[in-house]
Amino acid sequence: MAKDIVIKGAKENNLKGIDVTIPRDKLVVLTGLSGSGKSSLAFDTIYAEGQRKYMESLSSYARQFLGQMEKPNVEYIEGLSPAISIDQKTTNKNPRSTVGTVTEIYDYLRLMYARIGIPHCPVCGREITSQTIDQIVELLAMEGEGTKLTILAPVIRQRKGQHEKVLDRIKKEGFTRVRIDGDIKILGEDEVKLEKTFKHTIEIVVDRIKVKDGIQSRLSDACELAISHGEGLVQVIVDKNGNIEEKTFSTSLACPEHGVSIEELEPRMFSFNNPMGACPECNGLGFIQSIDPDLIITDQDKSINDKCLSNVFATMEYTSFYWQVIKALADKYHVDMDTPYRDLPKKFKDVLLYGTGDEKLQYVYTNRNGDTQNRNHTFEGIINNLERRYRETGSEWIKEKMEKYMRVTECPVCKGNKLKPELLAVTVGGKNIMEFCDMSVADAIEFVKNLELSETHMKIAEEIIKEIRGRLTFLANVGLDYLTLSRASATLSGGESQRIRLATQIGSGLVGVLYILDEPSIGLHQKDNEKLLEALRRLTDIGNTLIVVEHDEDTMYAADHIVDIGPEAGINGGELVAQGTVEDIMKCPRSVTGQYLSGKKKITVPEIRRKGIGKFLEIKGAAENNLKGIDVKIPLGEMVCVTGVSGSGKSSLINEILYKAVAAEMYGSKDKPGKYKRINGLKNIDKIIDINQAPIGRTPRSNPATYTGVFTHIRDLFSQLPEAKLRGYGKGRFSFNVKGGRCEACNGDGIIKIEMHFLPDVYVPCEVCKGKRYNRETLEVRYKGKSIFDVLDMNIEEAAEFFQNIPTISRQLQTLIEVGLGYIKLGQPSTQLSGGEAQRIKLAAELSKKSTGKTLYILDEPTTGLHFADVDKLISVLDKLVDAGNTVVVIEHNLDVIKRADYVIDLGPDGGFRGGKIIAQGTPEEIAETEGSYTGEFLKKVLY
Repeated sequence: MAKDIVIKGAKENNLKGIDVTIPRDKLVVLTGLSGSGKSSLAFDTIYAEGQRKYMESLSSYARQFLGQMEKPNVEYIEGLSPAISIDQKTTNKNPRSTVGTVTEIYDYLRLMYARIGIPHCPVCGREITSQTIDQIVELLAMEGEGTKLTILAPVIRQRKGQHEKVLDRIKKEGFTRVRIDGDIKILGEDEVKLEKTFKHTIEIVVDRIKVKDGIQSRLSDACELAISHGEGLVQVIVDKNGNIEEKTFSTSLACPEHGVSIEELEPRMFSFNNPMGACPECNGLGFIQSIDPDLIITDQDKSINDKCLSNVFATMEYTSFYWQVIKALADKYHVDMDTPYRDLPKKFKDVLLYGTGDEKLQYVYTNRNGDTQNRNHTFEGIINNLERRYRETGSEWIKEKMEKYMRVTECPVCKGNKLKPELLAVTVGGKNIMEFCDMSVADAIEFVKNLELSETHMKIAEEIIKEIRGRLTFLANVGLDYLTLSRASATLSGGESQRIRLATQIGSGLVGVLYILDEPSIGLHQKDNEKLLEALRRLTDIGNTLIVVEHDEDTMYAADHIVDIGPEAGINGGELVAQGTVEDIMKCPRSVTGQYLSGKKKITVPEIRRKGIGKFLEIKGAAENNLKGIDVKIPLGEMVCVTGVSGSGKSSLINEILYKAVAAEMYGSKDKPGKYKRINGLKNIDKIIDINQAPIGRTPRSNPATYTGVFTHIRDLFSQLPEAKLRGYGKGRFSFNVKGGRCEACNGDGIIKIEMHFLPDVYVPCEVCKGKRYNRETLEVRYKGKSIFDVLDMNIEEAAEFFQNIPTISRQLQTLIEVGLGYIKLGQPSTQLSGGEAQRIKLAAELSKKSTGKTLYILDEPTTGLHFADVDKLISVLDKLVDAGNTVVVIEHNLDVIKRADYVIDLGPDGGFRGGKIIAQGTPEEIAETEGSYTGEFLKKVLY
């Protein structure tokens, strides 16, 4: 095997035909300014070529489904191994995806609970044992005289196929009726044809019996026959005067007191993604979307006569049906309709929102013509009415309208636990499967380690427990011991998601693989960095090569080899500046990275820290997630840094409580804030802006030019050109979103989506416009020799120079350069931007607006993906905002940002349940002197 990976003539994106040699089986760091070409080399060249070569090794049959992968722009690469990319864009946004399912720990848990789980009655909690046929008959006979029973024998349960042989066998055995997927069919009369790709349930109708004296013998025979065909199970439809209920009995598991039966436990029954295990109310999601009364009646100081219900009923005319029904309700409950809503009796409010139930309401209805008629019917209630209409409507417009009154709330049936109650009553070591998943990884490791089982159960579960413990340990080793297995994947940061995938790869134990990682240290406190580096080192020790795109200083010092790309970003980058050890990089005069590592350049500690305006925002009793009911004071007019180890409660405090509570108060946001008592001092700010890492748009139509608004000015400019005026083109002509100027073959996308059904969609450039988005006539209008497409294809630095004589455009482009985004293209689709880039575009958009001087800005890890030099630029931008009188609250691990803050709030001491307390607050110097503060320990090194 080749000793090195040799890359010759790499020209992908802005790379300038560079030659790089990367040693195998080593930890190699690729570094350089943001946009210098690191990712182009790591992902677009090395990983892309590794993937392409792997695809070529597959059969032609497999390749026809995967399509032809384009060769990266490189002369050749030697010594390449199979490549695995662990990037930050892999977080699964599916609400069903959790840490447990992603790491496959939940699959092993399902197997463990199915094999050694002890079932209990969900009603009384006693351990469930098997039932005899006599007990089943006795329970059915107690249903009461006249009750109709249909005895069924389940023969197929949720299995795909047409099951023709099974149906033939049932017919030959003399049975005439079967229930298929809930419908009764008569064999020989009704046509029975099943879809082989769907899951089906088939039950034999053994007998239909009416409960009366002397029926026990027939009932016993029917149950015995059902149990023999249903392999120990009997399903009974109980019909009491039209009230139908289904019961399952088993000769193996049942509660003798309450008759609750559980069929033989299978791993799939513990899956919240399977109908056999999922809670029927929320379908295994753990939450439901329901109407929130607070969103229907937004002003409770208004009365019904003052139109407090006008939020729901646009016109509450005296002749309207609803008005007259509500008036009749008010008369019935002796309520004055001029009373403010908040002072109305609770009973009346309940009936108004949730209806009269079975009780009928009598009133006289007058129509628009003045005709009257007596009415007598039940009242559905406003909330029940809206929820029914939401379920029944096929109109997306109506659904969207209804969703304005809805909030996501915990499922009232499973209380967020996703599974059926009988499965939540199955325990191992006294905990059910969801209680296990709700423990932090650290607690789960301890629980598994101390699990006491019988000798038989230990023999059965030994291998399963070993696998679970191993995978949990891998998660702890990459600094994620504060996470719970039930945590939704969508709520993980890019760094957390990446480290979960890293832990999975360590667990796989593969050898001879090339791993390419994108900034795995993101979102990680310096305290946990060591654990991460140990995990990375373990991969190289067993014989793998690691290429890590990284800006973190500790990772560079731990690396065997560093490749520095630069010297700057965009067109001024793409060169191999230096490579070798940390010392080699430091010695290179062209290396910006080396200058920061050696201390020639550095981010300085401010001589004087700002004292603010003397006013505070005070959060009282913050208790969301792991926060321990803390009181926090945020000084206004300062740069405030919220620090602490990963999982200590920073995001819960700032994003979940502070931002959502202030946004709800100021803008009427319907996002429910986390638990807190109150927030004081809101009168001291006039707006709150959350500059987060969410994409600036969900489609390729959104880009930096459209988001910042600079594209409007560019289109204005093009429409004023002599050629455009001559042709009668307005500014709409230069938009790729409307008809006229855009290419109609691709509707201005530049690409065409080809749906591949069961495979991912494929995007190909439009054959008509060749990806230029506009039609030929529009592209003929040029400014300084450039068409509108050419302008969108420029990077921001080029565009700023190109438009330097047009202040409206130049000023906005300059703000993008200030936040370190001069290297991205003006028309770069939002889908191609990282979370950090999207966040800095939002920051630039805010910078270009006029500040009121009383704004509260919230930023969550804005240094994501930033080089030392770019962090320096970012701090200057944040300083500008604070110097204008605003308050900036930053959640951050980067020591250069923390040391420049005016005030620091340090949470901890650790993550998860061991966090959630205030460890220290004050200036960075005060934090550094606080014993027990992990942040303080590391701050000392950069302050003094």
